Amino acid sequence: MHVHLVDGTYELYRQHYGQASKHSQPPPFAGTIGVLTSTIQLLQDGATHIGVATDHVIESFRNDLYSGYKTSEGMEPVLLEQIPILEDALRALGVTVWAMEKYEADDALASAVRVACEDHTVHKVFVLTPDKDLGQVVQGKRVVQMDRRNNVIIDEDAVKEKFGIGPSSIADYLGLVGDSADGFPGLQGWGAKSASTVLARYGTIDNIPDNHEQWVSDGVTVRGAEKLATTLRTNRTDAQLFKTLATLVQDVEVGEIANWKWNGPTDRFEAVAEKLGAPQLVERLRRLK
Repeated sequence: MHVHLVDGTYELYRQHYGQASKHSQPPPFAGTIGVLTSTIQLLQDGATHIGVATDHVIESFRNDLYSGYKTSEGMEPVLLEQIPILEDALRALGVTVWAMEKYEADDALASAVRVACEDHTVHKVFVLTPDKDLGQVVQGKRVVQMDRRNNVIIDEDAVKEKFGIGPSSIADYLGLVGDSADGFPGLQGWGAKSASTVLARYGTIDNIPDNHEQWVSDGVTVRGAEKLATTLRTNRTDAQLFKTLATLVQDVEVGEIANWKWNGPTDRFEAVAEKLGAPQLVERLRRLK
């Protein structure tokens, strides 16, 4: 069995801006129609078990931990307004939807990966997003990310090639370098190369020695080692906080895999498609039968 887990928020952005690049005035529900189209395409390609996670509310528990964490401020109204519309349309399509409020879509995806991996009948899990945060759930070739925009599969070897570290160190990496998309800065002076070089040797922030001389003894060669070590030593609390922000929660309630199986659209889907101005979606579904 293969499981497909979709970052619905990312897909909404991707589809909306994809249409915006083609049309000066895209249809009002272009993003939602695009996500529905891409989901139906998954079904046409043979997907059987699908779960879509959305950020029903952009703010999450992480905003309570760090005031600078991302919010809905500045997000285009046309996207904010479509989130509940997309969720309803996907449910009408018969697809499982995890609409996150306390947590984020990424947390639901990570939790679904955990549930799927505990089931020996699941041979492969596709996480449909290129988001670097989700690199931490990649496992060998069994759990992979799928970048649909660029038609790329990201397995564990690809994560290591890109970041210089394995999936288990991704949250530590982000804790050091920061994540501008999520609104936390990381530590001053720490960049992608220095973080990957040091973490390749020590694995986690906790394991990195305070003294740069120990780094040298351990064979770690990185530019500005003394300054980097000093920055980390004096800002470990911040580094740990940023790591916590980057670490995905894996115990969000996502139900059982059996419930993720697509059994066809609901009776509402035709009316929903008409309301969106996309009756062609109904015809595409008919061709699936």
